[in-house]
Amino acid sequence: METFYQAHSFLLEHVNAPVRRSLMDTIDWSYRLIGIRGPRGVGRTSFLLQYAQEYFDSRLRQCLYVNLNNFYFQSRGIVDFAGEFVEQGGTVLLLDQAFKLPNWREQLCECYHKYPYLRIVYTTTSVFPDEGGDASELSKISHTYVLHGFSFREYVNLKCGLQLKAYTLDELLFSHKQILKSIIPKVHPWKLFGDYLRFGYYPFFLENHNFTEALLKAMNNMIEVDILFNKQVELKYLSRIKKLLYLLAIDNGNAPNVSRLAEEIGTSRATVMNYLKYLEEARLINMVYREGDSMAKKPTVIYMHDANLMYAIETPQMDEQSIMETFFVNSLWRHHSVKKGRRKGFFNINEGTHICVCDRPRHVRQGEDIIYAKYNIEKKNISAF
Repeated sequence: METFYQAHSFLLEHVNAPVRRSLMDTIDWSYRLIGIRGPRGVGRTSFLLQYAQEYFDSRLRQCLYVNLNNFYFQSRGIVDFAGEFVEQGGTVLLLDQAFKLPNWREQLCECYHKYPYLRIVYTTTSVFPDEGGDASELSKISHTYVLHGFSFREYVNLKCGLQLKAYTLDELLFSHKQILKSIIPKVHPWKLFGDYLRFGYYPFFLENHNFTEALLKAMNNMIEVDILFNKQVELKYLSRIKKLLYLLAIDNGNAPNVSRLAEEIGTSRATVMNYLKYLEEARLINMVYREGDSMAKKPTVIYMHDANLMYAIETPQMDEQSIMETFFVNSLWRHHSVKKGRRKGFFNINEGTHICVCDRPRHVRQGEDIIYAKYNIEKKNISAF
Protein backbone atom coordinates (compact mmCIF):
# COMPACT_ATOMS: atom_id res chain seq x y z
CA MET A 1 0.00 0.00 0.00
CA GLU A 2 2.86 2.37 0.81
CA THR A 3 4.18 1.99 -2.74
CA PHE A 4 0.83 3.12 -4.16
CA TYR A 5 0.73 6.16 -1.88
CA GLN A 6 4.23 7.14 -3.02
CA ALA A 7 3.23 6.78 -6.67
CA HIS A 8 0.10 8.84 -5.98
CA SER A 9 2.14 11.70 -4.50
CA PHE A 10 4.65 11.61 -7.35
CA LEU A 11 1.93 11.76 -10.00
CA LEU A 12 0.20 14.68 -8.29
CA GLU A 13 3.47 16.61 -8.24
CA HIS A 14 4.07 16.03 -11.95
CA VAL A 15 0.59 16.10 -13.46
CA ASN A 16 0.36 18.47 -16.43
CA ALA A 17 -3.24 19.66 -16.51
CA PRO A 18 -3.24 23.43 -17.12
CA VAL A 19 -6.91 23.47 -18.16
CA ARG A 20 -9.64 22.75 -15.66
CA ARG A 21 -12.05 20.57 -17.59
CA SER A 22 -15.67 21.72 -17.52
CA LEU A 23 -16.77 18.17 -16.66
CA MET A 24 -15.26 18.74 -13.21
CA ASP A 25 -18.21 20.98 -12.31
CA THR A 26 -20.80 18.76 -14.00
CA ILE A 27 -20.16 15.67 -11.89
CA ASP A 28 -21.98 15.21 -8.60
CA TRP A 29 -19.02 14.00 -6.54
CA SER A 30 -21.23 12.88 -3.65
CA TYR A 31 -22.17 9.67 -5.49
CA ARG A 32 -20.50 6.57 -4.11
CA LEU A 33 -19.68 5.05 -7.49
CA ILE A 34 -18.78 7.27 -10.45
CA GLY A 35 -17.64 6.15 -13.89
CA ILE A 36 -15.64 8.37 -16.25
CA ARG A 37 -15.99 7.00 -19.76
CA GLY A 38 -14.01 8.31 -22.70
CA PRO A 39 -11.79 7.39 -25.66
CA ARG A 40 -8.04 7.15 -25.42
CA GLY A 41 -6.09 10.36 -25.50
CA VAL A 42 -8.71 12.75 -24.10
CA GLY A 43 -7.08 12.91 -20.65
CA ARG A 44 -8.91 10.46 -18.37
CA THR A 45 -5.84 9.92 -16.18
CA SER A 46 -5.06 13.63 -15.92
CA PHE A 47 -8.70 14.27 -15.04
CA LEU A 48 -8.55 11.88 -12.07
CA LEU A 49 -5.29 13.37 -10.86
CA GLN A 50 -6.64 16.89 -11.28
CA TYR A 51 -9.63 15.95 -9.13
CA ALA A 52 -7.36 14.50 -6.43
CA GLN A 53 -5.14 17.56 -6.57
CA GLU A 54 -8.03 19.98 -6.26
CA TYR A 55 -10.10 18.30 -3.56
CA PHE A 56 -7.65 16.39 -1.34
CA ASP A 57 -4.43 16.92 0.60
CA SER A 58 -2.18 13.98 -0.30
CA ARG A 59 -0.61 14.09 3.16
CA LEU A 60 -3.90 13.08 4.78
CA ARG A 61 -4.15 9.91 2.66
CA GLN A 62 -7.92 10.19 2.20
CA CYS A 63 -7.70 9.78 -1.56
CA LEU A 64 -5.61 7.33 -3.60
CA TYR A 65 -5.07 7.05 -7.36
CA VAL A 66 -4.36 3.55 -8.68
CA ASN A 67 -3.81 2.34 -12.25
CA LEU A 68 -5.42 -1.09 -12.51
CA ASN A 69 -3.09 -1.90 -15.39
CA ASN A 70 -0.59 -2.73 -12.64
CA PHE A 71 0.23 -6.46 -12.57
CA TYR A 72 -0.39 -6.43 -8.81
CA PHE A 73 -4.13 -6.43 -9.38
CA GLN A 74 -4.12 -9.45 -11.68
CA SER A 75 -3.80 -11.71 -8.65
CA ARG A 76 -5.29 -9.69 -5.83
CA GLY A 77 -8.15 -7.83 -7.47
CA ILE A 78 -9.95 -4.70 -6.29
CA VAL A 79 -12.08 -5.85 -3.34
CA ASP A 80 -9.33 -6.81 -0.89
CA PHE A 81 -7.23 -3.81 -1.88
CA ALA A 82 -10.19 -1.48 -1.26
CA GLY A 83 -10.76 -3.13 2.13
CA GLU A 84 -7.17 -2.46 3.19
CA PHE A 85 -7.49 1.12 1.94
CA VAL A 86 -10.63 1.65 4.03
CA GLU A 87 -9.01 0.12 7.12
CA GLN A 88 -6.23 2.70 6.84
CA GLY A 89 -8.73 5.55 6.79
CA GLY A 90 -9.12 6.00 3.04
CA THR A 91 -12.40 7.38 1.73
CA VAL A 92 -11.98 7.97 -2.04
CA LEU A 93 -10.40 5.47 -4.41
CA LEU A 94 -9.57 6.55 -7.97
CA LEU A 95 -9.30 3.49 -10.23
CA ASP A 96 -7.83 4.16 -13.67
CA GLN A 97 -8.38 1.74 -16.60
CA ALA A 98 -10.81 -0.43 -14.66
CA PHE A 99 -11.79 -2.40 -17.75
CA LYS A 100 -8.33 -4.02 -17.88
CA LEU A 101 -9.24 -6.41 -15.03
CA PRO A 102 -11.30 -9.59 -15.45
CA ASN A 103 -14.71 -9.28 -13.81
CA TRP A 104 -14.05 -5.63 -13.05
CA ARG A 105 -17.72 -4.71 -13.03
CA GLU A 106 -18.58 -7.46 -10.54
CA GLN A 107 -15.66 -6.38 -8.33
CA LEU A 108 -16.80 -2.75 -8.32
CA CYS A 109 -20.32 -3.84 -7.40
CA GLU A 110 -18.96 -5.92 -4.53
CA CYS A 111 -16.98 -2.94 -3.23
CA TYR A 112 -20.11 -0.81 -3.44
CA HIS A 113 -22.07 -3.21 -1.22
CA LYS A 114 -19.22 -4.15 1.11
CA TYR A 115 -17.81 -0.68 1.89
CA PRO A 116 -20.70 1.78 2.33
CA TYR A 117 -18.40 4.67 3.34
CA LEU A 118 -16.04 4.32 0.41
CA ARG A 119 -16.40 6.41 -2.75
CA ILE A 120 -14.94 5.03 -5.96
CA VAL A 121 -14.28 6.93 -9.18
CA TYR A 122 -13.20 4.70 -12.06
CA THR A 123 -12.31 5.28 -15.70
CA THR A 124 -13.04 3.05 -18.64
CA THR A 125 -13.00 3.11 -22.40
CA SER A 126 -15.84 4.49 -24.51
CA VAL A 127 -16.25 1.05 -26.12
CA PHE A 128 -19.00 -0.94 -24.39
CA PRO A 129 -18.10 -4.54 -23.51
CA ASP A 130 -20.25 -7.12 -25.27
CA GLU A 131 -21.13 -9.10 -22.17
CA GLY A 132 -23.48 -7.37 -19.75
CA GLY A 133 -23.33 -3.89 -21.25
CA ASP A 134 -25.83 -1.36 -19.95
CA ALA A 135 -27.98 -4.11 -18.45
CA SER A 136 -25.34 -4.99 -15.86
CA GLU A 137 -25.76 -4.22 -12.18
CA LEU A 138 -22.93 -1.71 -12.38
CA SER A 139 -24.87 0.51 -14.75
CA LYS A 140 -27.71 0.65 -12.21
CA ILE A 141 -25.63 1.68 -9.20
CA SER A 142 -22.94 3.71 -10.97
CA HIS A 143 -23.34 7.28 -12.23
CA THR A 144 -21.44 7.52 -15.51
CA TYR A 145 -20.11 10.67 -17.17
CA VAL A 146 -18.31 11.09 -20.49
CA LEU A 147 -15.02 12.92 -20.92
CA HIS A 148 -14.50 14.30 -24.41
CA GLY A 149 -11.51 15.95 -26.02
CA PHE A 150 -10.85 19.66 -25.65
CA SER A 151 -13.56 21.90 -27.03
CA PHE A 152 -12.39 24.89 -29.04
CA ARG A 153 -13.42 27.07 -26.09
CA GLU A 154 -11.18 25.08 -23.72
CA TYR A 155 -8.33 25.31 -26.22
CA VAL A 156 -8.72 29.11 -26.51
CA ASN A 157 -8.87 29.45 -22.73
CA LEU A 158 -5.63 27.49 -22.43
CA LYS A 159 -3.76 29.38 -25.13
CA CYS A 160 -4.90 32.84 -24.02
CA GLY A 161 -5.30 32.40 -20.28
CA LEU A 162 -9.01 33.23 -20.47
CA GLN A 163 -12.13 31.98 -18.72
CA LEU A 164 -14.62 32.00 -21.60
CA LYS A 165 -17.89 30.32 -20.63
CA ALA A 166 -19.76 27.66 -22.56
CA TYR A 167 -22.92 28.60 -24.49
CA THR A 168 -25.90 26.53 -25.53
CA LEU A 169 -26.82 26.22 -29.20
CA ASP A 170 -29.86 28.45 -28.68
CA GLU A 171 -27.68 31.12 -27.10
CA LEU A 172 -25.32 30.99 -30.07
CA LEU A 173 -28.19 31.21 -32.56
CA PHE A 174 -30.16 34.01 -30.94
CA SER A 175 -27.57 35.97 -28.94
CA HIS A 176 -24.51 35.68 -31.19
CA LYS A 177 -24.01 39.45 -31.50
CA GLN A 178 -23.85 39.93 -27.73
CA ILE A 179 -21.59 36.89 -27.35
CA LEU A 180 -19.26 38.19 -30.05
CA LYS A 181 -19.02 41.58 -28.36
CA SER A 182 -17.90 39.86 -25.15
CA ILE A 183 -15.20 37.81 -26.91
CA ILE A 184 -13.63 40.00 -29.63
CA PRO A 185 -12.02 42.49 -27.20
CA LYS A 186 -10.20 39.55 -25.57
CA VAL A 187 -9.19 37.31 -28.47
CA HIS A 188 -9.58 36.71 -32.21
CA PRO A 189 -10.61 33.03 -32.26
CA TRP A 190 -10.04 32.50 -35.98
CA LYS A 191 -6.28 32.92 -35.50
CA LEU A 192 -6.29 29.87 -33.21
CA PHE A 193 -8.85 27.79 -35.08
CA GLY A 194 -6.50 26.28 -37.67
CA ASP A 195 -4.15 24.99 -34.98
CA TYR A 196 -7.06 23.59 -32.99
CA LEU A 197 -8.28 21.61 -36.01
CA ARG A 198 -4.81 20.10 -36.41
CA PHE A 199 -3.82 19.34 -32.83
CA GLY A 200 -6.15 20.95 -30.29
CA TYR A 201 -8.71 18.24 -29.52
CA TYR A 202 -6.35 15.84 -27.73
CA PRO A 203 -4.13 16.97 -24.81
CA PHE A 204 -1.03 15.45 -26.45
CA PHE A 205 -0.05 18.93 -27.60
CA LEU A 206 0.70 19.75 -23.95
CA GLU A 207 3.47 17.16 -23.90
CA ASN A 208 6.95 17.40 -25.35
CA HIS A 209 6.69 14.88 -28.14
CA ASN A 210 5.35 14.57 -31.66
CA PHE A 211 1.59 15.13 -31.59
CA THR A 212 0.82 13.09 -34.70
CA GLU A 213 2.85 10.10 -33.52
CA ALA A 214 1.13 10.20 -30.12
CA LEU A 215 -2.30 10.39 -31.73
CA LEU A 216 -1.56 7.56 -34.18
CA LYS A 217 -0.43 5.43 -31.24
CA ALA A 218 -3.68 6.21 -29.40
CA MET A 219 -5.72 5.38 -32.52
CA ASN A 220 -3.98 2.03 -32.83
CA ASN A 221 -4.65 1.30 -29.16
CA MET A 222 -8.31 2.20 -29.61
CA ILE A 223 -8.55 -0.56 -32.20
CA GLU A 224 -6.00 -3.09 -30.91
CA VAL A 225 -7.03 -2.92 -27.25
CA ASP A 226 -10.37 -1.21 -26.76
CA ILE A 227 -12.24 -2.74 -29.70
CA LEU A 228 -10.60 -6.16 -29.91
CA PHE A 229 -10.55 -6.65 -26.13
CA ASN A 230 -14.04 -5.37 -25.31
CA LYS A 231 -15.79 -6.74 -28.38
CA GLN A 232 -13.95 -10.08 -28.28
CA VAL A 233 -12.75 -9.73 -31.87
CA GLU A 234 -10.05 -12.18 -32.91
CA LEU A 235 -6.61 -10.71 -33.55
CA LYS A 236 -6.53 -12.01 -37.11
CA TYR A 237 -9.27 -9.52 -38.03
CA LEU A 238 -7.31 -6.51 -36.76
CA SER A 239 -5.99 -5.55 -40.20
CA ARG A 240 -9.54 -5.49 -41.60
CA ILE A 241 -10.72 -2.96 -39.05
CA LYS A 242 -7.66 -0.77 -39.59
CA LYS A 243 -8.11 -0.90 -43.36
CA LEU A 244 -11.79 -0.02 -42.97
CA LEU A 245 -10.88 3.06 -40.93
CA TYR A 246 -8.41 4.18 -43.58
CA LEU A 247 -10.97 3.69 -46.36
CA LEU A 248 -13.46 5.79 -44.40
CA ALA A 249 -10.82 8.49 -43.91
CA ILE A 250 -10.15 8.55 -47.65
CA ASP A 251 -13.87 8.85 -48.34
CA ASN A 252 -14.52 11.23 -45.44
CA GLY A 253 -17.79 13.13 -45.78
CA ASN A 254 -19.25 10.95 -48.53
CA ALA A 255 -22.01 8.35 -48.53
CA PRO A 256 -20.51 4.96 -47.59
CA ASN A 257 -20.85 2.07 -50.03
CA VAL A 258 -21.08 -0.83 -47.59
CA SER A 259 -20.90 -3.49 -50.30
CA ARG A 260 -17.70 -1.97 -51.73
CA LEU A 261 -16.19 -1.64 -48.25
CA ALA A 262 -17.03 -5.28 -47.48
CA GLU A 263 -15.37 -6.41 -50.69
CA GLU A 264 -12.25 -4.32 -50.10
CA ILE A 265 -11.60 -5.63 -46.58
CA GLY A 266 -12.73 -9.19 -47.40
CA THR A 267 -15.78 -9.64 -45.19
CA SER A 268 -19.58 -9.44 -45.22
CA ARG A 269 -21.84 -6.38 -45.20
CA ALA A 270 -23.14 -7.37 -41.75
CA THR A 271 -19.60 -7.50 -40.38
CA VAL A 272 -18.80 -4.10 -41.87
CA MET A 273 -21.85 -2.66 -40.10
CA ASN A 274 -20.64 -4.17 -36.81
CA TYR A 275 -17.16 -2.72 -37.35
CA LEU A 276 -18.67 0.70 -38.05
CA LYS A 277 -20.53 0.54 -34.75
CA TYR A 278 -17.31 -0.40 -32.94
CA LEU A 279 -15.37 2.44 -34.56
CA GLU A 280 -18.06 4.91 -33.55
CA GLU A 281 -18.03 3.68 -29.94
CA ALA A 282 -14.25 4.11 -29.93
CA ARG A 283 -14.84 7.73 -31.05
CA LEU A 284 -12.92 7.25 -34.28
CA ILE A 285 -15.88 8.05 -36.54
CA ASN A 286 -19.28 9.74 -36.41
CA MET A 287 -22.16 8.28 -38.41
CA VAL A 288 -24.81 10.73 -39.58
CA TYR A 289 -28.17 9.70 -41.02
CA ARG A 290 -30.49 11.46 -43.45
CA GLU A 291 -33.24 13.69 -42.08
CA GLY A 292 -36.55 11.85 -42.11
CA ASP A 293 -34.92 8.38 -42.18
CA SER A 294 -35.99 7.05 -38.79
CA MET A 295 -35.20 3.41 -39.57
CA ALA A 296 -32.12 3.79 -41.76
CA LYS A 297 -30.04 0.63 -42.11
CA LYS A 298 -26.83 2.46 -42.94
CA PRO A 299 -25.56 5.99 -42.33
CA THR A 300 -25.91 8.62 -45.01
CA VAL A 301 -22.43 9.96 -44.37
CA ILE A 302 -19.50 8.98 -42.17
CA TYR A 303 -17.08 11.55 -40.76
CA MET A 304 -13.95 11.05 -38.75
CA HIS A 305 -14.79 11.78 -35.13
CA ASP A 306 -12.75 14.99 -35.09
CA ALA A 307 -10.50 16.97 -37.42
CA ASN A 308 -7.32 16.00 -35.54
CA LEU A 309 -7.85 12.41 -36.74
CA MET A 310 -8.14 13.64 -40.33
CA TYR A 311 -4.83 15.45 -40.14
CA ALA A 312 -3.17 12.46 -38.44
CA ILE A 313 -4.10 10.20 -41.36
CA GLU A 314 -3.89 13.07 -43.89
CA THR A 315 -5.15 11.65 -47.15
CA PRO A 316 -4.95 13.44 -50.52
CA GLN A 317 -8.76 13.63 -50.54
CA MET A 318 -8.90 16.04 -47.57
CA ASP A 319 -10.63 19.32 -48.36
CA GLU A 320 -11.59 22.30 -46.28
CA GLN A 321 -15.35 21.69 -46.56
CA SER A 322 -15.14 18.14 -45.17
CA ILE A 323 -12.83 19.32 -42.36
CA MET A 324 -15.33 22.01 -41.35
CA GLU A 325 -18.28 19.60 -41.52
CA THR A 326 -16.33 17.17 -39.34
CA PHE A 327 -15.74 19.90 -36.76
CA PHE A 328 -19.39 20.94 -36.90
CA VAL A 329 -20.72 17.41 -36.33
CA ASN A 330 -18.21 16.76 -33.54
CA SER A 331 -19.29 19.97 -31.79
CA LEU A 332 -23.00 19.07 -31.78
CA TRP A 333 -23.48 15.29 -31.76
CA ARG A 334 -23.19 14.76 -28.00
CA HIS A 335 -26.04 17.12 -27.03
CA HIS A 336 -28.16 17.33 -30.17
CA SER A 337 -29.75 15.26 -32.90
CA VAL A 338 -27.66 15.80 -36.05
CA LYS A 339 -29.12 14.69 -39.39
CA LYS A 340 -27.80 15.22 -42.91
CA GLY A 341 -29.73 17.58 -45.14
CA ARG A 342 -30.55 16.99 -48.80
CA ARG A 343 -27.89 19.37 -50.09
CA LYS A 344 -24.15 19.56 -49.58
CA GLY A 345 -23.17 21.14 -46.28
CA PHE A 346 -26.75 21.18 -44.95
CA PHE A 347 -27.71 19.69 -41.59
CA ASN A 348 -30.96 19.36 -39.66
CA ILE A 349 -30.38 19.89 -35.96
CA ASN A 350 -32.96 18.68 -33.44
CA GLU A 351 -35.47 17.97 -36.22
CA GLY A 352 -36.12 21.59 -37.06
CA THR A 353 -33.07 23.88 -37.16
CA HIS A 354 -31.48 23.91 -40.61
CA ILE A 355 -27.82 24.92 -40.67
CA CYS A 356 -25.54 25.14 -43.69
CA VAL A 357 -21.79 24.81 -43.15
CA CYS A 358 -20.13 26.69 -45.98
CA ASP A 359 -17.30 28.95 -47.13
CA ARG A 360 -17.63 32.73 -47.01
CA PRO A 361 -18.60 33.27 -50.70
CA ARG A 362 -21.74 31.14 -50.47
CA HIS A 363 -24.82 33.36 -50.83
CA VAL A 364 -27.90 33.26 -48.65
CA ARG A 365 -31.16 32.66 -50.48
CA GLN A 366 -33.82 35.06 -49.35
CA GLY A 367 -36.89 33.54 -47.76
CA GLU A 368 -35.22 30.29 -46.70
CA ASP A 369 -35.26 29.49 -43.00
CA ILE A 370 -31.58 28.54 -42.98
CA ILE A 371 -28.76 29.49 -40.63
CA TYR A 372 -25.34 29.75 -42.29
CA ALA A 373 -22.28 28.63 -40.34
CA LYS A 374 -19.58 30.21 -42.48
CA TYR A 375 -15.84 29.73 -42.24
CA ASN A 376 -12.95 31.82 -43.58
CA ILE A 377 -14.60 34.90 -42.15
CA GLU A 378 -13.66 36.90 -39.06
CA LYS A 379 -15.39 39.77 -37.29
CA LYS A 380 -12.86 42.23 -35.94
CA ASN A 381 -14.86 45.41 -35.59
CA ILE A 382 -17.50 45.06 -32.87
CA SER A 383 -18.72 48.60 -33.50
CA ALA A 384 -20.35 47.27 -36.68
CA PHE A 385 -23.09 45.64 -34.60
